[in-house]
Amino acid sequence: MAFSTIDKSSLYQNTVLYEGTGSSNAITGVGFQPDLTWVKDRDATNWNCVMDSVRGASKVLYSNENDAEATVATLLTSFDSDGFTLGTSGDGNSNTNGFASWNWKAGTTGSGSTSGSGSAKTYSYSKNLTSGFSIIKYVGNGTAGHTIPHELAAVPDLILVKNLDAGSTEWRNLYPNVAVGNTPNNAHYNLNLNSTNTWNNGTEFNDTMPTTTVFSVNGGDTNTNDVNYIAYCWKNIPGYSKINFYVGNGQNAGPFVWTGFRPTFIMIKNSAEQRDWYNFDYRRDGMNSSDASYANRSLRPNTNATEATASGYLLDILSNGFKMRDNSNGINELDCQYIYMAFGQPIMSNSGICATAR
Repeated sequence: MAFSTIDKSSLYQNTVLYEGTGSSNAITGVGFQPDLTWVKDRDATNWNCVMDSVRGASKVLYSNENDAEATVATLLTSFDSDGFTLGTSGDGNSNTNGFASWNWKAGTTGSGSTSGSGSAKTYSYSKNLTSGFSIIKYVGNGTAGHTIPHELAAVPDLILVKNLDAGSTEWRNLYPNVAVGNTPNNAHYNLNLNSTNTWNNGTEFNDTMPTTTVFSVNGGDTNTNDVNYIAYCWKNIPGYSKINFYVGNGQNAGPFVWTGFRPTFIMIKNSAEQRDWYNFDYRRDGMNSSDASYANRSLRPNTNATEATASGYLLDILSNGFKMRDNSNGINELDCQYIYMAFGQPIMSNSGICATAR
């Protein structure tokens, strides 16, 4: 068993719940100044809002839509030393509504020029090699084989790209190290965060596997000339993060997924069928509850739906992974491949956190 180089995961990724006020609202308790903040209203059909420090606090993308970047001065007004401050926008601060925020730290900033085919273009970044996370803002050049530095010094396990300037462009998710059937080149296949689509056999990543330094792009969703893009890149860190897949068994006693840590955030998608994405975290009510209508409620990145309260899509969060407790289409359909992204606390740490497997 590999032990993590990260002794306290909440210094790099943290879920914070808060109540909206409808007026200026400083959210604290994140534990760091976030560089990526994702906010969802649990009680109303407001959109999933994604903000980052590279684009600036007032710039927002919506994971459930294919819209261009919007400027909303009243949504997230600043990234702060222990969290962030919200304005009056209902998407992030509707009065008395409950919200979930998922936060990641990057922190080391810089800029440079892209490489590969076509004209070199500028890019800027914020990165954290300890936690294996980077945010890359780059300009497309319209030439297949344009290569974008990801700044992780290792092959990423997830690259998530969105066109900032044009609407009707998809969120493209590439999972280089997740096998898709027997294909020899996983870069043919990606998923859309904003939809229920299954694996797409497309060329958005130029049918080219990322290297330890760059990823390759091609097409309007990733590489239109002189168009701005944002990329969120993650690399697996033992004991802290795991991006991989499991296969459903269609039974109420579903598969156990080993992560090597107690997950605090999990995102799951059925890659074989047209199903929703699902987000779970350890902060919200009902973790591992025996009440099926209450246990581990999900939020869905590809829709503006409120937090699920009906039975189904259940899982248990354990000390070293998670286990499906439902045979529904959401997270445990027979013989379907599910990709997941999980973050959490090392098994052995100074915090002493441990959940009971059952």
